[in-house]
Amino acid sequence: MTPLISVLLPVHDAEATLALSLESIRRQRGARWECIAVDDGSSDASLACLRRAAALEPRLRVLPRRHAGIVASLNAGLAECQGKYVARMDADDVMLGDRLRSQAEALERDESLAGLGCHVRIFPRGEQSAGRRQYEAWLNSLQDAAQVRRDAFVECPLAHPSWMLRRSVFERYPYHARNWPEDYDLLLRLLADGHALGVVPRRLLCWRDGAGRLSRTSPDYALRRFTACKAYFLAHGALAPAARYVLWGYGQTGRTLARALAEHGKHPCAIVELHPGRLGQTIQGARVIAPGELPSVSTPGAGPFIIASVARPGPRAQVRQALAALGFQELRDFVCAA
Repeated sequence: MTPLISVLLPVHDAEATLALSLESIRRQRGARWECIAVDDGSSDASLACLRRAAALEPRLRVLPRRHAGIVASLNAGLAECQGKYVARMDADDVMLGDRLRSQAEALERDESLAGLGCHVRIFPRGEQSAGRRQYEAWLNSLQDAAQVRRDAFVECPLAHPSWMLRRSVFERYPYHARNWPEDYDLLLRLLADGHALGVVPRRLLCWRDGAGRLSRTSPDYALRRFTACKAYFLAHGALAPAARYVLWGYGQTGRTLARALAEHGKHPCAIVELHPGRLGQTIQGARVIAPGELPSVSTPGAGPFIIASVARPGPRAQVRQALAALGFQELRDFVCAA
């Protein structure tokens, strides 16, 4: 029978964790699936592990390749997928037993969604920093497609190995190698083209985080590359109609984003700050103003567009409330970034 779901599993030097990951796929309940495992030229025993597993599990297909990187592996695997839906998975993660069924049912119920993710549990727990736990809490606070779109420039709002997209969407939107995170790039391309991405608000994936993970070792996943990705899509999206915008917040987060936007010819016409030492100064050619002065430089529905670049959730919520009280609508008049 043709599988409903294709699990796309790129593998590179993952022999220590691969067996557990494969077992979690094999134990999926109530879902008709296949798994396309792409070995990206592993130098360890990963390929041998895959072949042993495939000899016992006919739903597992192994695609060995010369080492070419994650994007080439993902696109090669996508070309082999037969399912209506494609679920991402990493070789060091573990999916809960009803992940595939739950996500496929959610996509069957809502045809407006191009795809969705789910909530996660990052492990090993004892090795996670306070910042990483806060990131997990933020990911798991997102409940639906509207919140995914609202927070798309805060961080990547869906953990990549939790994704399930319609195969028809992947066929039109392959992964790109652009020296920044391929998952964030794809997510922002989908949102920019008007697609909706939802969430199954349950923890269905155990997401391993460690020092050897690709997101920790590759320069494409450095913070500055995330910022470059955000700046590109902001400059070609919300900020495309004009060269000037209002920046709310000039801490480290705001400064870094402003520099990245400047590379696309986008510069602040005013900077909103609470820091009394900055008020009245001129930074990057823009006057620093208090929040109460914002109506003198931007008008709801008319612009200039506002980028609220505030890293922490509490202050970000306060900025949202302040802008709403002044009549500004999120996504129409402003976006939050971090």
